[in-house]
Amino acid sequence: MMNSPRFSVAVILSLFLLLAGCAPQSAKEPTPIPVKFVVVTMFEIGEDEGDKAGEFQLWKERQKLTKKFPFPNSFHDIYMNEETGVLAIVTGIGTAYSTSATMALGMDPRFDLSKAYWLVAGIAGIDPEDASIGSAAWAEYLVDGDLAHEIDAREIPEGWETGYFARHTKKPYDPNKPEPTGEMLRLNPELTEWAYQLTKDISLPDLPGLADTRALYTEHPNAQKPPFVLKGDQLAAMTFWHGAIMNDWANKWVDYWSEGKGEFVTSAMEDTGTFLSLSFLHNIGKVDKNRVMVLRTGSNYTMPPPGVTAAESLLAENEGYAGLDASLESAYIVGTAVLDKILGNWDVYKDKVPTPADL
Repeated sequence: MMNSPRFSVAVILSLFLLLAGCAPQSAKEPTPIPVKFVVVTMFEIGEDEGDKAGEFQLWKERQKLTKKFPFPNSFHDIYMNEETGVLAIVTGIGTAYSTSATMALGMDPRFDLSKAYWLVAGIAGIDPEDASIGSAAWAEYLVDGDLAHEIDAREIPEGWETGYFARHTKKPYDPNKPEPTGEMLRLNPELTEWAYQLTKDISLPDLPGLADTRALYTEHPNAQKPPFVLKGDQLAAMTFWHGAIMNDWANKWVDYWSEGKGEFVTSAMEDTGTFLSLSFLHNIGKVDKNRVMVLRTGSNYTMPPPGVTAAESLLAENEGYAGLDASLESAYIVGTAVLDKILGNWDVYKDKVPTPADL
């Protein structure tokens, strides 16, 4: 007597289910670790602890970021304090590094970053027209200094002040420019203002040697002040530029792309890339781009003092930034004030982004 096809299928299915039940169960995916606050730094000088500090070291030591998470798909391992929910990364220097590191962290299944606040805390060149070395500037506008057309200055048409001009335009500072597609990015203005108002009266360290450097800037009153907190926007470019002519261009470039609403204060490399990655991660629900803050502190001036050439000034800075130690301390002091306020009121700020009205 032949077995019916229906009976054979039932037997096979029963055997399959029996064997499946006997097979070892695969481990469940671990629950992602909730992160409250991410500190984004760009470089470390030597070791992560115990020697001359770069941007990362003070955060690791003082925030007790002792839990190491290997991060082979990026520049530097991740460190976290699982009790406080504070995590920090070192992206590497330059837009390519910061973009890839930020995206890699955002896509990492080990972490839940959906409620996390992000603080970029790094050093920068600072415009002596606006502030002094050691000062800390909260940025609202991030302007890219690389996305553009360029003609060598020795070949530019008569009447052009620069060979650098926006893509899809016909001349420098052409008012008929296209909508920005990465040339200008704007952070949450209310969060930026909140961070500034919270920290604007903090006294910053005026370390030995700063006053001597400040005194050289006889034509720039703001450059002669002790370090202070201000609001000021950033030009991000992969080239470490220096000099009065480049400084003038940076001011005009930020003004041009921000429609006169931004003010160039700090020069760095990475932050347009970092924020662009966070914007894309926001689009898929991994992070909230409205919780991003950028704090840059002046380690060096973007132009020389009177009587010093741009080349002399830049080469001297390459021997060691005059305001490095002060800028690192300022970044930690000012950044920690924001971190403490958010974590100390996590029951509120977990679901509500702070605004100046909360102060």
